[in-house]
Amino acid sequence: MPTPDPKDAAFRYVDLFAGIGGFHAALSALGGACVYASEIDEAPAAVYAHNWHHIPHGDITLVANEDVMDVPKHDVLVGGFPCQPFSKSGKQRGMEEARGTLFWNIAKIIEKRQPTLVLLENVRNIAGPRHQHEWDVIIATLRDLGYRVSATPSVVSPHRIHPSFGGRPQIRERVLIAATKIPKGHTAPPLDPGPIDLSAALHNWDPQDWNLKRDLPLTAPSRALRAKLVLSEAETSWIEAWNEFVVLITPHLRGETLPGFPFWVDYWVDTKKLVFPRGTPQWKKDIIEKNVKFYRTHKKVLAPWLRRWNHMRDFPPSRRKLEWQAQDAPDLWSTVMHLRPSGIRAKKPTYVPAMVAITQTSIFGPQKRRLSIRECARLQGFPEWFNFGDQPDALSYKQLGNAVNVGVVYNALKAQVLRDIDLLSTHPDLIRSILGSPMSPDTALAAWTA
Repeated sequence: MPTPDPKDAAFRYVDLFAGIGGFHAALSALGGACVYASEIDEAPAAVYAHNWHHIPHGDITLVANEDVMDVPKHDVLVGGFPCQPFSKSGKQRGMEEARGTLFWNIAKIIEKRQPTLVLLENVRNIAGPRHQHEWDVIIATLRDLGYRVSATPSVVSPHRIHPSFGGRPQIRERVLIAATKIPKGHTAPPLDPGPIDLSAALHNWDPQDWNLKRDLPLTAPSRALRAKLVLSEAETSWIEAWNEFVVLITPHLRGETLPGFPFWVDYWVDTKKLVFPRGTPQWKKDIIEKNVKFYRTHKKVLAPWLRRWNHMRDFPPSRRKLEWQAQDAPDLWSTVMHLRPSGIRAKKPTYVPAMVAITQTSIFGPQKRRLSIRECARLQGFPEWFNFGDQPDALSYKQLGNAVNVGVVYNALKAQVLRDIDLLSTHPDLIRSILGSPMSPDTALAAWTA
């Protein structure tokens, strides 16, 4: 059983909105024992129970509210919480304003149990201008509850973390909120300690040095697995059309790489045919004008290509667009691709775009296939023994798209302890366990068996 026994562990933690257990992997690798987990979705909860031998509870609002507190005592609280909009009445900036949201339930647990460390994860936009109010409420609430926490967000992505520290070739920017309990009697601690410092784990790593085939690693799938990952006839046709475009146009660019604006064949027309409907936003006008200019400049090459691929006008609208981010890659099949609602996005096979909880699994061009479940699990830092049972692949991809990256959490909690070590003098076991753990969670996780 991979999870330490609470009686023997250096610290106890609760895992809220647990998903399939990214936080669990990281904190157990740091020497903690899970004493409570919550996950309302039955499918990821079953995967969590199967791999971590801990059955998550369901709806957190039923066990942590004004009248009930069934979450046990613990030292560390973690969770990747959903963030609903808070009231904007302007009268409150603390816990009462969060009422009716899931963050309020987290706050009730913190208020009652007073964990030493709190580490919360959310999407990058939680700290953006559209959610400034929610962010202010969260920070104010944690401070009102007696915690030191930075008002400046800590933004972390696994592709920036050195592979020796558990980094992964996936750009996945997430905001981490690291709050540490201020002990009673502590003399005037700085209220705002600044973001956690992850420079040790970044270790001057250049994300362009990732190599998917080597670092993930990518291996040739079995015949049976390949049949599940192979591209459809339509998908292959879309890519083949754009691949021919890249190969044809590159020699005509006089040594320059393809421009970065989205290519959009719907607007490869002569200027005199260009008409902007009323209300067309400026950003769209700019893209259209660039496409018109590009087409006119290279019409001798592009017009014959369009005639050969005359059925391209019948492609879905999003497949008539190409977003080239692959610099000097020689062709499309040399890249990693995402079939996005905004178009086919291509980039060099270094790190991949963020996995999302929908069917946008990255396509590894050199092998003309999608990434497998196992490869996506590696991208999130889950160990090789982690498995999803016999559930449909679509569910597994979705759960991995919703998961927190193990290496990010592992290094963030270490950085939090270092930042706030002046507040932790009465917790020597916790300090020793977290700071004394291996550089990478992979070391500890590889030694376990499911």
